[in-house]
Amino acid sequence: MNLLKIHYIVNRKWLTLLLVLVGSQAFACDICGCFMGITPYYNRNSISLLYRYRSFSGYEGQAHSLFPNGGKFFIPARSQNSPITNHAGNPDDYELYRSLEIRGKYFINSRLEINAILPYVANSERYNGYTSSISGLGDVNLYAGYHVVQKLEDNFKQQLIAGAGIKLPTGKNDFKNNEGIRYSSLMQGGTGSTDAFVYLNYMVGLGKFGASLNTSYKVNGKNSRDEGIANSTTSFLNIFYVQSIGKDVQLMPSAQFFYEYSGGEKYKGQKTGEHVMNNLMGGAGIDVFYKNIALNAGIQKNIWEAKTDHPMSAGRVYLGVTYNF
Repeated sequence: MNLLKIHYIVNRKWLTLLLVLVGSQAFACDICGCFMGITPYYNRNSISLLYRYRSFSGYEGQAHSLFPNGGKFFIPARSQNSPITNHAGNPDDYELYRSLEIRGKYFINSRLEINAILPYVANSERYNGYTSSISGLGDVNLYAGYHVVQKLEDNFKQQLIAGAGIKLPTGKNDFKNNEGIRYSSLMQGGTGSTDAFVYLNYMVGLGKFGASLNTSYKVNGKNSRDEGIANSTTSFLNIFYVQSIGKDVQLMPSAQFFYEYSGGEKYKGQKTGEHVMNNLMGGAGIDVFYKNIALNAGIQKNIWEAKTDHPMSAGRVYLGVTYNF
């Protein structure tokens, strides 16, 4: 993934939460275009601003750092002066993927919702002492979800949503260094391909406790250079607790677990074996709600990852604010 958007309703002494995972952790791995995060609400339109950060740093046997030396958490100034190099096992190498996203949700009726995500991305890489950064508009996501099950009792909540969407190739895909050499496909602002995804979101709540599970599958196309990303699958488990403070403030701490898999990059329809994703992350989140405003933050660190020659996943962080109306 990884943003939490929540609307609540106080019914007697119960806080009714509907948790909906709209899906790249998550419809795909972050570097491939998208952490949708989790979205608790009660059929409310909303607009959100989400900042997400993903780090890949270190090799097997080296320390993995979520914030590697020299890397910047927030969007850095663009720098395209470094030469194109390859990983050579340097423990100081890293790749950082950042996205500042405007997200909108609108309900056509009580069961059908439509969503849009407009991202501004900033990617950085450090290979063998050379660092470069690019930034620009990313790939727009459009998707819709249908609320198949809506069971909202005082002390028991259950919801199932099925949805599908499309990722459009709106991001720039030909960033080059000052020598005119194009950066790798994952360093680009967009993939250059049109992709499609489907997802299922299930939530169950009992009293102040609850859990939600999202699973999704993404079918990736290829760009004009015959480059692509192998199809990917993700699952996101969120376990939460709701605590009210007075009449207007609610806190929701949560434990989060996220699994992602992709066969990596493809060229002319064949997998290259590079940038394979097969890892499990875990962490915690906290959300603060005041009337129609939600503030969201979370961090996940890598728990397990299959062996690869790519810098290993270190984790991710997200910060967000949502207005429900």
